[in-house]
Amino acid sequence: MSKVLIIDDEEKLRALVARIISVEGEGFEVLQAGSLGEARKKITHTELDVVLCDVKLPDGNGVEFIVELKKAQPLVEVILFTAHGNIPDSVSAIKYGAFDYLTKGNDNNKILPLINRAAEKVALAKRVAHLEDKTYKKYSFDKIIGHSLALKRAIALAEKVAPLDTSVLLLGETGTGKEVFANGLHYASGRKNAPFVAINCSAFSRELLESELFGYRAGSFTGAQGDKKGLIEEADKGTLFLDEIGEMNIDLQAKLLRLLESGEYLKIGETRPRKVDVRIIAATNRNLEQEIEKNNFRMDLFYRLSTFQLLLPPLRERLEDIPELAGIFSASFAAKIGKKNPIISDEFIRCLQMYQWKGNVRELKNVIERSLILTETEALEVHDLPHEILEDAGKNNESSSVFSLSSVEKRHIKKVLDLAEGNKTEAARMLQIGLSTLYRKIEEFNLGK
Repeated sequence: MSKVLIIDDEEKLRALVARIISVEGEGFEVLQAGSLGEARKKITHTELDVVLCDVKLPDGNGVEFIVELKKAQPLVEVILFTAHGNIPDSVSAIKYGAFDYLTKGNDNNKILPLINRAAEKVALAKRVAHLEDKTYKKYSFDKIIGHSLALKRAIALAEKVAPLDTSVLLLGETGTGKEVFANGLHYASGRKNAPFVAINCSAFSRELLESELFGYRAGSFTGAQGDKKGLIEEADKGTLFLDEIGEMNIDLQAKLLRLLESGEYLKIGETRPRKVDVRIIAATNRNLEQEIEKNNFRMDLFYRLSTFQLLLPPLRERLEDIPELAGIFSASFAAKIGKKNPIISDEFIRCLQMYQWKGNVRELKNVIERSLILTETEALEVHDLPHEILEDAGKNNESSSVFSLSSVEKRHIKKVLDLAEGNKTEAARMLQIGLSTLYRKIEEFNLGK
């Protein structure tokens, strides 16, 4: 329900306007205040949608009060009452941020339509603000999973550079979350309401990448039947994320350098440069200094891009984050496929922490999904892991209890008990051991809980 506050020192006028809104309007809650001081108290405790305010009040001026009101509640719309409507009053009201103004006594039939329009504008602004807030929360650094020191350091550096227009070069292995950080940098900056445009430079040939980035004029080459807007133009006032920048053709690198140095670029088929305001964030898993030595990457572009370098840690350097990551991936995928969120055994986690993770977080996510598909119980156990992880874990810790005979025996007995749905007599029969032996094993391995 939209909340409307009427501020006027004339009690009869307040009552009349309140009656018009309450009787003829729908979905409005009406509040009243006889002074700016009284209004301030209501503003402190109530989120308002529309305020109808007299220009001249005993304790202040309604026009000047708009500024104070907008600071307290930026989305509120203000309609001013004037005793004698005139052009200077209206100009002053709009200048200070009023939605509109009404002349007392003459515009009663305009009150409700005006309030409706103002309330609709506020409702739309609130929806937009809500969507922006959801988007920000989705891509904020707070959403990056993990509490390891290595990850915290990377996030702290990212938060420092995010509000600036400085170019950022994200370095790190495949799967370390470079695009996640690029999104975080954009949505923590003053450009968050402008476009975030991303392109993978390794996914296109030299010609296609040029046309995607810079766009072209109709007839500039065979097949160019109409004008094409490039991603640089799409990202104007926002952020352009160039993933796998190390794969970009060296001729295109020169054009990108011009953009970074002057903010200008040439559309294919044009001779007059265009101006654009765009922040560049680039990412690569290559060693660009080595690529420079091989003449595959321009040194001047490297220095332009790497004004601020951010190295993202590989998963093997943040092993303490694996339990949290595994739990979140498991819960998410279980919900997708309609399975109960499984318990993850300590042995399962220990195996994950002994693996090298060349594919980093992306590889971990795939392994959790595969294990969840294969498991026949309500828990993720070591035997649900792929062979290469078990083999790698074994090499890295040959003395690990995960691979001891007692550990294998414990897992097997638990699996059979699950298959027998807790029926110990049936489980003993399946295991081909005596019932008393099974009870002893259950106690020994603490499987009775």
